[in-house]
Amino acid sequence: MLFASIDIGSNAVRLFFANVYELKGNPIAEKASLLRIPLRLGEDVFKTGCISDKRIGNLIKTMHAFKLLMEVYKPIDYIACATSAMREASNNNQIIERIKEETDINVRIIDGIEEAQIVCATNNINTGKKYSLTMYVDVGGGSTEISVLRNHTLIDSDSFNLGTIRILDNKADEEEWNRLKEWLKKYNKDFKKIYLVGSGGNINKLSKLYSTQPDSSLSFPNLKQGYKKLCSMTLQQRIEEMGMRPDRADVIIPAAEIFLIIMKSVKADFIFVPRIGLTDGLIYTVYKKYKDSLK
Repeated sequence: MLFASIDIGSNAVRLFFANVYELKGNPIAEKASLLRIPLRLGEDVFKTGCISDKRIGNLIKTMHAFKLLMEVYKPIDYIACATSAMREASNNNQIIERIKEETDINVRIIDGIEEAQIVCATNNINTGKKYSLTMYVDVGGGSTEISVLRNHTLIDSDSFNLGTIRILDNKADEEEWNRLKEWLKKYNKDFKKIYLVGSGGNINKLSKLYSTQPDSSLSFPNLKQGYKKLCSMTLQQRIEEMGMRPDRADVIIPAAEIFLIIMKSVKADFIFVPRIGLTDGLIYTVYKKYKDSLK
């Protein structure tokens, strides 16, 4: 069964199609297609507090294109959500209304806590008995969401205004960094026994570049070494020599910084990178809604 999800993020807007089936009573989503458009709504919001007419126009065009693709793919259902940049934009309601009027796509703005919980909706990772907690870390353009699970049950989640675009624009407050570190200290009794799971395009790319493990896990020393190498290169070098897209080549450094700080704080030796993101969690969310409707 095919489902679709739309993620209107601070850095990019994504349309994801996935086929969902059940294995031993658990839903499994397999990627059918993913389209990513780097609109960078956060560049406006974190500087001026609103989204500019130019970027609104590009967003509307993108949503028109997404609408046409959904008409061709014909998913059973879809879900569309907007995150950090749209949460903070003073003109967010007008934009959501315009998207509905012009494309008939219903977009819901979700808060950081819900965003964190949606990401860990993909929770089907077996960590073994060595670890007492599983911690999902999703780094986006405007914020970082963390969810903590014990025995596959969500026990805590929070959102921090520390994202790649926000850091590049020098809009990340020192107080927010301190709040993140203090929040993590709540689990100091579990340090070294926390199974870290990273999600988002940047950690996926970092894992692809620097992981030496067959399961795509990325060790702290490898991530640190990769971070230092990337910092030693110019933006153009990262694009030409590393083969990165321009919209990835700049944000990958602040993303690595966030993951390194979290790994160091919880004394994690590695981070597992299963190549998931908010769009994956949204697929599980809309699938659950569909299943509930059949009851």
